[in-house]
Amino acid sequence: MQTDQSAGADPVLRLRGISKSFPGVRALNGVQLDLYPGQVTALVGENGAGKSTIVKILTGIYQPDEGSITVDGHEMRFATADAAARAGVTAIHQETVLFDELTVAENIFIGHAPRGRFGLIDTRKMRDEAQRLLDQIGAGIAADIRLRDLGIASRHLVAIARALSIDARVVIMDEPTAALSHKEIHELYELVEKLKAQGKAILFISHKFDEIFRIADRWTVFRDGQFVGTGAMAEVTEAALVQMMVGRSVDQIYPKRPAEIGAPVLTVAGYCHPTEFDDIGFTLHRGEILGFYGLVGAGRSEVMQALFGITRPSKGACKIDGQVRVIRSTAEAVEAGIVYVPEDRGKQGAVKGLPIFQNITLPSLTRTSRAGFLRLAEEFRLAREYTARLDLRAASLDQDVGLLSGGNQQKVVIAKWLATKPRVIILDEPTKGIDIGSKAAVHDFMSELAAEGLAVIMVSSEIPEVLGMADRVIVMREGRIAAEFAGQAMTPENLVRAAVGIEEAA
Repeated sequence: MQTDQSAGADPVLRLRGISKSFPGVRALNGVQLDLYPGQVTALVGENGAGKSTIVKILTGIYQPDEGSITVDGHEMRFATADAAARAGVTAIHQETVLFDELTVAENIFIGHAPRGRFGLIDTRKMRDEAQRLLDQIGAGIAADIRLRDLGIASRHLVAIARALSIDARVVIMDEPTAALSHKEIHELYELVEKLKAQGKAILFISHKFDEIFRIADRWTVFRDGQFVGTGAMAEVTEAALVQMMVGRSVDQIYPKRPAEIGAPVLTVAGYCHPTEFDDIGFTLHRGEILGFYGLVGAGRSEVMQALFGITRPSKGACKIDGQVRVIRSTAEAVEAGIVYVPEDRGKQGAVKGLPIFQNITLPSLTRTSRAGFLRLAEEFRLAREYTARLDLRAASLDQDVGLLSGGNQQKVVIAKWLATKPRVIILDEPTKGIDIGSKAAVHDFMSELAAEGLAVIMVSSEIPEVLGMADRVIVMREGRIAAEFAGQAMTPENLVRAAVGIEEAA
């Protein structure tokens, strides 16, 4: 484990031994983090490394189970978001949390507006002070206009002015450039330099290595909720950071079985969407598990939703078994033999409040009804068949699906779509938020489906899962296919390099 001490100053904020657990998941395990005045520290890690959890702890949304937080050498506890703000910690998120119908000044000072006589808000003083802060960062925004009239970049500037309005010592920037143009990103860099000159300690979270090396003074790597190392950016290479991010091996929870790869089942060519993805093309074969890897926002789920008819591509062609199919709705996708198990099973997959058997038979009502009347016995027969195949653990098929564990809810959603007898099944983050035992069961069943000749697409942010289960991997970045790997080229380093846009060394 690599550590260092930043020369010349004590940290403004120091975390030691921070742990945080949720049901079935240990999100953070004894991590540490130091943020220094006038410096940018890049927090680096894969999806699921614990970055979002540490931000929520620093901003008072979560409280750690163990560990200490010190600010200027004094141990503190951020019981609420307001307590974190009073301690001088603020966050600027990828999606700014602001209010469209309020003015810029009101957004900047919401919750801590200056007050005059009788405790009333001093609107003139608030507007003047907001304008001073906006001018200080060169925002070029009038304090009295409505937020709804501003673009994304200007909203970020308002969020930064808000951070300055509470005299923040620590500014957290969580993927701040995700929706900005090149010009706006350059302006953000200039603003960060101004904040550094004011002595602010900045935590910068980004998946883009060019940004990290452009703007950060120091780095800290988390992996699987654990601290890996920290040091000066001048003393680390891209290759070293990649190795620290992905340094783990595939283990026994990925029981990939050999399967005979057959003829093409699904062919996608030139799929485009005005805002989400561009020029997507690939072929999926019978008996194949095709992995889709990429960072958050790469466009993987959006492509899958278009294939399932949730959204429509602006152009492109899709063939099933060599026949062109125009998919304009989910019903047409199911009819064509494509089904989709979504990442958010709670909102998009299972229908909570309904029993297990009705969840499973929802897409297959034509098979379980006669003359417009549902046949209860046929519904139970179909539900029993597929829950048995997936080893569902439940008191009975009458049980409310909302009372099941995350892993068993996932099994219900998979069973629901398998009952339609599809040709292609798309699994979007199939093991997100479920325990190790359920992960192994889902992986085993996925492998069984491929061995039976089903064509499987697996979207996953977990590199071990992708490498352990996929026959080929397509890597997406910023809405496009960045690379495709198979065989010995399927390595953690290659996947991460393609996902973050690092070119191979000459």
